[in-house]
Formats: sequence, structure tokens, C-alpha cells
Amino acid sequence: MLFLGFFLCVSPIFTRALDNGLALTPPMGWLSWERFTCNIDCDNDPKNCISEQLYMDMADRLVADGYKELGYEYVNIDDCWMERKRDSSNRLVPDHKRFPNGIKALADYVHSKGLKLGIYQDVGTNTCAGYPGSQGFYDIDASTFAEWEIDMLKVDGCYADPKDMDDMYPKYSIAVNKTSRPILFSCEWPLYQQQTGIKPNYKEIAKYCNIWRNDHDIDDSWSNVLDVIDYYAANQDELAAVAGPGHWNDPDMILAGNFGLSYEEAKAQLMLWSIFASPLLMSNDLRNIEKQFSDLLKNKEIIAVNQDPLGKMGKRIKKINNVEIWVRPISPVVGSKYSFAVVAFNRNTLGGPQNVSVQLSSIGLDSASCYIIYDSATPEKKTKLCPKDNIVIKVNPSGATMTIAKLNKNFFFKH
Repeated sequence: MLFLGFFLCVSPIFTRALDNGLALTPPMGWLSWERFTCNIDCDNDPKNCISEQLYMDMADRLVADGYKELGYEYVNIDDCWMERKRDSSNRLVPDHKRFPNGIKALADYVHSKGLKLGIYQDVGTNTCAGYPGSQGFYDIDASTFAEWEIDMLKVDGCYADPKDMDDMYPKYSIAVNKTSRPILFSCEWPLYQQQTGIKPNYKEIAKYCNIWRNDHDIDDSWSNVLDVIDYYAANQDELAAVAGPGHWNDPDMILAGNFGLSYEEAKAQLMLWSIFASPLLMSNDLRNIEKQFSDLLKNKEIIAVNQDPLGKMGKRIKKINNVEIWVRPISPVVGSKYSFAVVAFNRNTLGGPQNVSVQLSSIGLDSASCYIIYDSATPEKKTKLCPKDNIVIKVNPSGATMTIAKLNKNFFFKH
């Protein structure tokens, strides 16, 4: 009965969503906020301040270091990019000192690399850092961003009443769509409503937003990441029902390569975010990242799970001695049977690696044609297992292991 419920809740509860043709798989890229926050001191810290050079540097690294070819395509500006006042025509103005060539020139540079540029605004009167917000200026700001050839717009919710967001976010989204520029629309609509006790209407949110934040901001600490994981587990039925091509839950940025997470913790975050069918927006310094973290971020098997075209969010379906088993349906599909990605997530912090034995049928892998099984870290080592077989997964403390279980179409049709 548990796993039957898993499949029933994975299916979308609606058909209408924001129809701008974007985010058919979760967006991937880089976002400045968690690592560089609102550092505007370019006099004393020119390499790390919010400036056009920072975003050009990250665009360079996405291309030169092989991230772009794996799908990391967005370079996203966050708060603190603009002047404190609009111009005489009520248009937003980038900070003259830190963005001397303007946002359009930065967009041209990013586009010349085959990448896309994102920018930040707020649905209220001010951004969270106190810069001009978009309330009262949705049309003019949308037009400005389109003229600058922006590709993603993150819209925060500071300095706005959550009770009014059911009206404000749709108006902003409609204004953006009216420009005819394909701009991925990122909301924080449900986050602010939940914080004030309002139950978000995800059916409506998905009509106007491509991605949406629904839990607190992430920071560079394992305890914070665990809080987000717990939120997704506690609300997985509701969240899985609204995730799908063009509309995704967003648990916030990927932290691998920063200071607060060990390699095992960073691996667990990346694997679980892929099970969540979530955006993979790194916030780190790609100019100075250890190889083990860059290799992790470029793991093709984990990325393939995240980008699976079925767009079905996975769920936690079993706990074994403080090890959680998360399962996500993926392609290929044979008949009515899915392939799967299985993540064993070890919440233990005492002792060494743990071996977990799981019968395939107990976690919903019940195809009579059996599965080709392999670890995301060693895809060349494949084995065949059937529903009655047990798989033994080794997982480190505060870490995770991703196992891929794919149906063999040729086997199915031959037999």
C-alpha cells in the first residue's frame, strides 16, 4: 500500500501550467547569493564583489571547465546589482561602478559563451537588501529585462504582504510573458505565504512560475541542509504532485565546493536534489574549487537523474537503521513499468560505512523483466537483479549512495 501511494502521488494533479516552453527539465547553472551574498566592496575585495567581472569570471569557468556541456547554462545575478534609485523614466539602473558596461553588455558576453543570464528582483517595494523593488513597475521592469535579453528572473518576496502575493506574482509573470522574451520565472511565493501561515495554492503557482522556493534560504551548513531535506520528506506528497516539466519545487542552491559541507555531505545534497527533481544552481567559487567537488558536480549519472525527461519527483519510502531510502521513477519506461534511481541516505554520524540490504520489490522495483543495476560512481560495473533479489548498498555516515536501476527494453521485447 505504501508504494501504491507513491505512484498515485507522483502523478500531477493538474494539467495547466506556465506555458512559456522553459524549464522542461530543472534548470542548471550558477547563482551568486550563498557564496558572495551582498558584497559590494569592490575597492577592497574586487575579485569577490557583486560586479560584472564576477559574473564574467563564472561564465568563463562554466565553459572552460566543462560544466556548460553537462547542462549548467545559467549565470544568475542576485540582489545588490542596482543603484539605490530608478532613473528619471522609472527604469532600473545597474550600479555604475560595479557594472560600468551595463547589464545588456554582460548579457551579450554571457550569450557569446553559449550561456544564459539571470537577474534578481522583488515583487514588493524593495529587494531584501533595500534596493528598488518592482511593485508598481512590473510592466516597465519586465520590458527592461527583455531589452537587456535576460533569460531568467528570480523574484523575491521581501517588502510585500504575503496575503497579496496571489495577485502580485501573477501580475508580474503576465508582464514578463507579454514581452515575448523567453524568461524563466522563479518565484518565492509559497515560501513567504507558508511563513505566515497561509497555505500556498500550488495549482495557481504553477500557472505563473517555472520554479518556486517553498522553504527557508539555504546556508553553508549541514544542519541547514538537513532541515531542507526534512521539509521535503514531511511534505513530499504535496510537493511531488506539483512537480513536472515546466514547473519545479526549488529547495535552493547547491553548496558543493564551499566551506560548510564535507565531501560526503555535498554528495548527499546533490543526490537528493536530483531525486527531488530540483534546479541545480551552484553557489560557489568556480575559480577556486577542489577537484573532488568539481568532479562530483559533473557526475553524468547524477545529472541524468536530475534531468530525466519524465519529470517525476521522488520520495522517501523506507528507513533502515537511520538510513533513508529515496526512490525516483525515471526513464526508460517499458509498458507500465518505470526505471528508478534509488538513493540511500545515511543520517548516522557515528561509526563507519554501513551496508544496507534492500529487496527490490519492497521499494517498488517489481518488473518481471528485471533491472540493470549500477552505482552512479561506477556505471561501468553493471549487474542484473530481479524483484525478489536483494541489493546491498554501502553508504558512508552523513553521505549518500545513488543506485540506478534501468529496465532493459531489448530484454523485455525479446521475452
